[in-house]
Amino acid sequence: MTVIVEFQVHRDNVRETRTQRHACAALDNDQLLVRIDQFALTSNNVSYAVAGDMIGYWQYYPAPAPWGIVPAWGSGTVIASAHPEIPEGERLWGFFPMASHTVLTAGRVRQDQLTDVAEHRQPLPALYNNFRRTAAEPAFLQAMESQRSLLFPLFSTAYVLFDYLQDNAWFGATQIVIGSASSKTAYGLAWLLRQSTAAPPVVGLTSPGNVAFTSALGCYDSVLTYGTEAQLNPLPSVWVDMSGNTGVTAAVHESLDSRLQASVSVGLTHWDAPARKGPLPGPRPEFFFAPAQIGKREKEWGPGVIMERATQASADIATATAEHTVIEHRHGTEALRDAWLELLDNRAPAQRGLLLSLAEP
Repeated sequence: MTVIVEFQVHRDNVRETRTQRHACAALDNDQLLVRIDQFALTSNNVSYAVAGDMIGYWQYYPAPAPWGIVPAWGSGTVIASAHPEIPEGERLWGFFPMASHTVLTAGRVRQDQLTDVAEHRQPLPALYNNFRRTAAEPAFLQAMESQRSLLFPLFSTAYVLFDYLQDNAWFGATQIVIGSASSKTAYGLAWLLRQSTAAPPVVGLTSPGNVAFTSALGCYDSVLTYGTEAQLNPLPSVWVDMSGNTGVTAAVHESLDSRLQASVSVGLTHWDAPARKGPLPGPRPEFFFAPAQIGKREKEWGPGVIMERATQASADIATATAEHTVIEHRHGTEALRDAWLELLDNRAPAQRGLLLSLAEP
C-alpha cells in the first residue's frame, strides 16, 4: 500500500511546518493515484500560503486546521487508475500538493487535459483544477518539463499581468516601475514590456545585492535600489509591487504622489513586513488576481486562448533568459523545510530555480 508523505504548514505561522504520513485508501471510481515526481518552490508558494485563506489556496488539498498544504506547480505519473480513459504511466502537469503522492478525481477528460472534479474543488477557480496530459502536447513543452514547473507559472502570471496593463492602456502611464525586479515574475513582465513597442519604459527596483544580476538581464531601461525611490522620474507611472513590501510601496507612492496612475499588488513574499498606518498618497493599491483577467479573456478570445499565449510567452522568456537561471534538484522533507525557510527569509539567490521531490526515487 502506498504511503503518502505530506509537507504541511501552520496557517497562522507559516514558519511552523510538519510532515504527515498516511496510507492511501482504495481508489473510488474515476480516481487516480499520482506520484509527484517534482514540484517547483518559488516566491509564488509563499504568496499561496500567505493568501491561503483570502483566496482559497488551502482548499485545493485540505488538511485539518490549523494546518494547510501549500500547492505547487509540478509533474507526476499516474501509478494507479480507476478511470477507464487514464492508464497507469500517464504523465500529468499541474497544480499539485507539496507531497509525495496525491489522489485526483478525473473528469472532463480530453486528449490533452483532465480536470479534478472532486466536490471540494467545485467553488475554486477552474484554472487550478486542470491537469495537462503531457504526452499529447507539443515536443517543445515535453522537452521543457523542469522549466515548465519552475518558470512557466511565474512567466504566465507575468504574461497575464502584461495583458492586464495593456488592456488598460498602461493606465495612461509613461513609465512602469516594478519592485523585486530580480524576481522571475518581475523580469518576465519586464521582458514582455521591452518586446512591445507600445509599452512605456520600465524601471526596476531591487536590493543592492541584486543590482548586477537585475541589470545583466537586459529587461529594464534603468535599475534603482531600495531607498532611492525619490530618484524616480516624476512621470505618470504604474507601480507593480511583486513582494508586498509595504515600506517600499509607501516610498514609491510618496515619491510619485499624484503622478501615480495605478498601484498593482502581485506578490506577498515580504509577508512579514510591518503594515503602514494611515492612507497612502495616490491611488489605493489593488491586488492583481490573475484568474479574473484570464476569465475576461476567455469570454473575449475564446476558451484556452489566453493560456496558450501565456504558455508560448513563457517558453520565449525562459529561452531568452536561460543563462540567468541555475536549476537545482533536491529530495526529501528536510531539504524542503530548509528551502521553505530560506524562501520565507528572502535568502534564496535570484538566479536559482529549485525543484523538489518527496517521492521515493
